[in-house]
Amino acid sequence: MGSEVSVRRAEPAEARTVAQVFAAAAADEAVSAWVMDGHPDVAESFREQYMPDMIARALSEDEIWVAGAGDDIWTVSVWQTVTSPDRARQEAQQSRELFDAMPRRPFRRMAAVTAAIAEHHPQRFPHRYLQAIVTLPGHRGSGAGGALLADRIRAATEAGVPAYLEASTERSARLYARHGFERTGDPIPLPENGPILIPMWFPGRSRDLRSAGAP
Repeated sequence: MGSEVSVRRAEPAEARTVAQVFAAAAADEAVSAWVMDGHPDVAESFREQYMPDMIARALSEDEIWVAGAGDDIWTVSVWQTVTSPDRARQEAQQSRELFDAMPRRPFRRMAAVTAAIAEHHPQRFPHRYLQAIVTLPGHRGSGAGGALLADRIRAATEAGVPAYLEASTERSARLYARHGFERTGDPIPLPENGPILIPMWFPGRSRDLRSAGAP
Protein backbone atom coordinates (compact mmCIF):
# COMPACT_ATOMS: atom_id res chain seq x y z
CA MET A 1 0.00 0.00 0.00
CA GLY A 2 1.51 3.35 -1.03
CA SER A 3 2.00 6.39 1.13
CA GLU A 4 -0.76 8.98 1.19
CA VAL A 5 0.09 12.04 -0.89
CA SER A 6 -0.39 15.47 0.69
CA VAL A 7 -0.27 18.90 -0.92
CA ARG A 8 0.94 22.04 0.82
CA ARG A 9 2.51 25.40 0.20
CA ALA A 10 6.29 25.39 0.66
CA GLU A 11 7.81 27.61 3.35
CA PRO A 12 10.88 29.88 2.95
CA ALA A 13 12.80 27.70 5.43
CA GLU A 14 12.55 24.85 2.91
CA ALA A 15 14.25 26.78 0.12
CA ARG A 16 17.35 24.58 -0.06
CA THR A 17 15.43 21.30 -0.13
CA VAL A 18 12.90 22.60 -2.64
CA ALA A 19 15.69 23.81 -4.92
CA GLN A 20 17.43 20.44 -4.77
CA VAL A 21 14.23 18.56 -5.58
CA PHE A 22 13.32 20.98 -8.36
CA ALA A 23 16.76 20.69 -9.98
CA ALA A 24 16.71 16.88 -9.86
CA ALA A 25 13.13 16.65 -11.12
CA ALA A 26 13.57 19.19 -13.94
CA ALA A 27 16.76 17.72 -15.40
CA ASP A 28 14.96 15.59 -17.99
CA GLU A 29 11.93 17.84 -18.51
CA ALA A 30 11.52 18.42 -22.25
CA VAL A 31 12.36 22.13 -22.37
CA SER A 32 15.11 21.99 -19.75
CA ALA A 33 16.77 19.02 -21.44
CA TRP A 34 16.63 20.77 -24.82
CA VAL A 35 18.09 23.99 -23.43
CA MET A 36 20.99 22.23 -21.70
CA ASP A 37 21.63 19.53 -24.30
CA GLY A 38 25.35 18.96 -24.77
CA HIS A 39 26.39 21.51 -22.13
CA PRO A 40 26.73 19.74 -18.76
CA ASP A 41 28.84 22.61 -17.39
CA VAL A 42 26.00 25.08 -17.91
CA ALA A 43 23.51 22.59 -16.50
CA GLU A 44 25.62 22.23 -13.37
CA SER A 45 25.89 26.00 -13.01
CA PHE A 46 22.11 26.30 -13.28
CA ARG A 47 21.62 23.60 -10.63
CA GLU A 48 24.12 25.13 -8.22
CA GLN A 49 23.43 28.84 -8.74
CA TYR A 50 20.34 29.66 -10.79
CA MET A 51 17.94 27.14 -9.25
CA PRO A 52 18.46 28.21 -5.60
CA ASP A 53 18.05 31.87 -6.57
CA MET A 54 14.93 31.14 -8.63
CA ILE A 55 13.33 29.13 -5.83
CA ALA A 56 14.18 31.75 -3.18
CA ARG A 57 12.65 34.45 -5.35
CA ALA A 58 9.53 32.38 -6.04
CA LEU A 59 9.07 31.67 -2.34
CA SER A 60 9.25 35.39 -1.68
CA GLU A 61 7.31 36.82 -4.63
CA ASP A 62 5.13 33.97 -5.91
CA GLU A 63 3.89 30.63 -4.57
CA ILE A 64 5.53 27.23 -4.54
CA TRP A 65 3.25 24.28 -3.90
CA VAL A 66 4.66 20.82 -3.26
CA ALA A 67 3.30 17.31 -2.95
CA GLY A 68 4.67 14.16 -1.37
CA ALA A 69 4.35 11.86 1.61
CA GLY A 70 4.88 13.38 5.04
CA ASP A 71 7.78 15.81 4.92
CA ASP A 72 9.12 14.29 1.70
CA ILE A 73 8.79 16.41 -1.43
CA TRP A 74 8.20 14.54 -4.68
CA THR A 75 6.61 17.24 -6.84
CA VAL A 76 7.35 20.97 -6.99
CA SER A 77 5.25 23.60 -8.76
CA VAL A 78 5.77 27.33 -9.22
CA TRP A 79 2.71 29.57 -9.56
CA GLN A 80 2.58 33.25 -10.43
CA THR A 81 -0.33 35.67 -10.19
CA VAL A 82 -0.18 37.60 -13.46
CA THR A 83 -1.76 41.05 -13.67
CA SER A 84 0.03 42.44 -16.76
CA PRO A 85 2.40 41.39 -19.55
CA ASP A 86 5.30 43.25 -17.93
CA ARG A 87 6.92 40.38 -16.06
CA ALA A 88 7.08 38.02 -19.04
CA ARG A 89 8.56 40.78 -21.15
CA GLN A 90 11.15 41.61 -18.48
CA GLU A 91 12.18 37.97 -18.18
CA ALA A 92 12.53 37.72 -21.96
CA GLN A 93 14.69 40.84 -21.99
CA GLN A 94 16.87 39.51 -19.16
CA SER A 95 17.38 36.23 -21.02
CA ARG A 96 18.33 38.11 -24.16
CA GLU A 97 20.84 40.22 -22.24
CA LEU A 98 22.32 37.05 -20.71
CA PHE A 99 22.80 35.58 -24.16
CA ASP A 100 24.34 38.81 -25.43
CA ALA A 101 26.83 38.66 -22.56
CA MET A 102 27.49 34.91 -22.93
CA PRO A 103 26.64 33.82 -26.50
CA ARG A 104 26.43 30.09 -25.91
CA ARG A 105 23.74 27.72 -27.18
CA PRO A 106 21.94 27.13 -23.84
CA PHE A 107 21.51 30.87 -23.32
CA ARG A 108 20.33 31.33 -26.92
CA ARG A 109 17.74 28.64 -26.39
CA MET A 110 16.66 30.05 -23.06
CA ALA A 111 16.21 33.43 -24.73
CA ALA A 112 14.06 31.74 -27.38
CA VAL A 113 11.89 30.09 -24.72
CA THR A 114 11.27 33.27 -22.73
CA ALA A 115 10.62 35.30 -25.90
CA ALA A 116 8.04 32.75 -27.09
CA ILE A 117 6.35 32.71 -23.69
CA ALA A 118 6.16 36.50 -23.58
CA GLU A 119 4.83 36.73 -27.13
CA HIS A 120 2.07 34.15 -26.70
CA HIS A 121 1.05 34.70 -23.07
CA PRO A 122 -2.70 35.40 -22.86
CA GLN A 123 -3.68 39.00 -22.32
CA ARG A 124 -6.51 38.23 -19.91
CA PHE A 125 -5.77 39.48 -16.42
CA PRO A 126 -5.54 38.58 -13.67
CA HIS A 127 -4.82 34.87 -13.96
CA ARG A 128 -2.70 32.22 -12.31
CA TYR A 129 0.29 31.00 -14.30
CA LEU A 130 1.69 27.55 -13.69
CA GLN A 131 5.27 28.37 -14.59
CA ALA A 132 6.57 24.89 -13.86
CA ILE A 133 5.62 21.58 -12.31
CA VAL A 134 8.11 18.71 -12.03
CA THR A 135 8.23 15.36 -10.23
CA LEU A 136 11.25 13.35 -9.15
CA PRO A 137 11.81 10.41 -11.53
CA GLY A 138 11.42 7.83 -8.77
CA HIS A 139 7.98 9.16 -7.83
CA ARG A 140 6.42 9.65 -11.25
CA GLY A 141 3.19 7.73 -11.40
CA SER A 142 2.67 8.10 -7.65
CA GLY A 143 -0.21 10.53 -8.11
CA ALA A 144 1.68 13.44 -6.56
CA GLY A 145 1.48 15.63 -9.65
CA GLY A 146 -2.20 14.90 -10.15
CA ALA A 147 -2.98 15.57 -6.49
CA LEU A 148 -1.20 18.90 -6.65
CA LEU A 149 -3.02 19.93 -9.82
CA ALA A 150 -6.38 18.88 -8.38
CA ASP A 151 -5.74 20.92 -5.24
CA ARG A 152 -4.74 24.06 -7.11
CA ILE A 153 -7.54 23.79 -9.66
CA ARG A 154 -10.03 23.36 -6.85
CA ALA A 155 -8.66 26.57 -5.28
CA ALA A 156 -8.88 28.40 -8.61
CA THR A 157 -12.46 27.23 -9.10
CA GLU A 158 -13.48 28.39 -5.62
CA ALA A 159 -11.85 31.78 -6.21
CA GLY A 160 -13.19 32.08 -9.76
CA VAL A 161 -9.66 32.79 -11.05
CA PRO A 162 -8.53 31.40 -14.41
CA ALA A 163 -5.18 29.66 -14.88
CA TYR A 164 -2.72 29.21 -17.73
CA LEU A 165 0.22 26.97 -18.59
CA GLU A 166 2.29 25.69 -21.48
CA ALA A 167 2.50 21.90 -21.68
CA SER A 168 5.82 20.71 -23.07
CA THR A 169 4.65 17.26 -24.20
CA GLU A 170 1.44 15.67 -25.42
CA ARG A 171 1.51 13.38 -22.40
CA SER A 172 1.54 16.28 -19.95
CA ALA A 173 -1.16 18.04 -21.99
CA ARG A 174 -3.42 15.02 -21.49
CA LEU A 175 -2.82 15.19 -17.73
CA TYR A 176 -3.71 18.88 -17.65
CA ALA A 177 -6.81 18.24 -19.76
CA ARG A 178 -8.02 15.71 -17.20
CA HIS A 179 -7.90 18.52 -14.64
CA GLY A 180 -9.96 20.95 -16.70
CA PHE A 181 -7.37 22.77 -18.83
CA GLU A 182 -8.24 23.29 -22.48
CA ARG A 183 -5.96 24.00 -25.41
CA THR A 184 -5.98 27.64 -26.42
CA GLY A 185 -4.40 29.25 -29.46
CA ASP A 186 -1.83 27.64 -31.71
CA PRO A 187 1.00 25.40 -30.51
CA ILE A 188 4.32 27.23 -30.03
CA PRO A 189 7.23 25.51 -31.80
CA LEU A 190 10.64 26.25 -30.34
CA PRO A 191 13.55 26.63 -32.79
CA GLU A 192 16.40 24.20 -33.44
CA ASN A 193 14.10 21.14 -33.29
CA GLY A 194 13.00 22.09 -29.81
CA PRO A 195 9.80 20.96 -28.06
CA ILE A 196 6.42 22.26 -29.14
CA LEU A 197 4.72 24.14 -26.32
CA ILE A 198 0.97 23.63 -25.98
CA PRO A 199 -0.85 26.64 -24.46
CA MET A 200 -3.65 25.58 -22.11
CA TRP A 201 -6.24 27.61 -20.22
CA PHE A 202 -8.45 26.84 -17.24
CA PRO A 203 -11.44 29.23 -17.13
CA GLY A 204 -11.64 29.44 -13.35
CA ARG A 205 -14.87 27.54 -12.93
CA SER A 206 -15.76 23.89 -13.09
CA ARG A 207 -17.02 22.12 -16.19
CA ASP A 208 -20.26 21.42 -14.34
CA LEU A 209 -20.86 25.14 -13.89
CA ARG A 210 -20.00 25.91 -17.49
CA SER A 211 -22.21 23.15 -18.84
CA ALA A 212 -25.08 24.54 -16.75
CA GLY A 213 -24.78 27.84 -18.58
CA ALA A 214 -22.95 29.89 -15.96
CA PRO A 215 -21.57 33.18 -17.36
